[in-house]
Amino acid sequence: MTARQNGSLYTHIENKIATIEFGHPASNSFPSELLKRLQKELLLVGKKKEVAVIVLKSEGDRAFCAGASFDELVTISNLEEGKRFFSGFANVINAMRTCGKLIIGKVQGKAVGGGVGLAAACDYVLATEHASIKLSEFTIGIGPFVIEPAVSRKVGIAATAALTLEATSWKTAYWAKEKGLFAKVYETQKELNNEVEIFAEKLASYNPEALSEMKKVLWKGTENWNDLLAERAAITGELVLSDFTKNALVKFKK
Repeated sequence: MTARQNGSLYTHIENKIATIEFGHPASNSFPSELLKRLQKELLLVGKKKEVAVIVLKSEGDRAFCAGASFDELVTISNLEEGKRFFSGFANVINAMRTCGKLIIGKVQGKAVGGGVGLAAACDYVLATEHASIKLSEFTIGIGPFVIEPAVSRKVGIAATAALTLEATSWKTAYWAKEKGLFAKVYETQKELNNEVEIFAEKLASYNPEALSEMKKVLWKGTENWNDLLAERAAITGELVLSDFTKNALVKFKK
């Protein structure tokens, strides 16, 4: 695992497969700077003709992604800062949507909040049975408004409601598979590694033009997401300034 406080981001391209790996010492959470780097990298890689498919993964063998950085969250003091902070995941989701390459998500462990949104924005996700998910935003007085469109698109409104309202409960990887967030679930990370490699190689062997056109088809109907997710970021940015949220965040301050 990286020790860098702003996180790490690496891209490796081989055999038409671009593997983008992010990491952060706090359970692979995302400070704003790392989200900006990931957004730019997705758009950059998406333009490369030598890339047919993207694999998105995180470092280590434990948590996939703990969502947005709480260290930054507790420092928000005004509406503009709040909107800018929550626009981070909005921009990444929109980059995943528009980058032009199909994205395989590799989820080896737990995902919380924005991490669930990240998985939902992938086109196809393979996971281990340790990849439980949770949307805990209600517990701190906000909601998963930015990632909701991506999550609902994958699992439906009923499952999204269950995730959101049962804010203290983990849903298993098999629950996520049943609802459509994960395509397949494996017992071990070794199995996951092998299957992601095999699947990515197979996908990369197909006609790149067909892959690109399929990406457009899969995301049809989301053309308004630039505006929609910005609106959702503003909603959350306002809620985070509420007395309820400020009181709930006191325990997270160092």
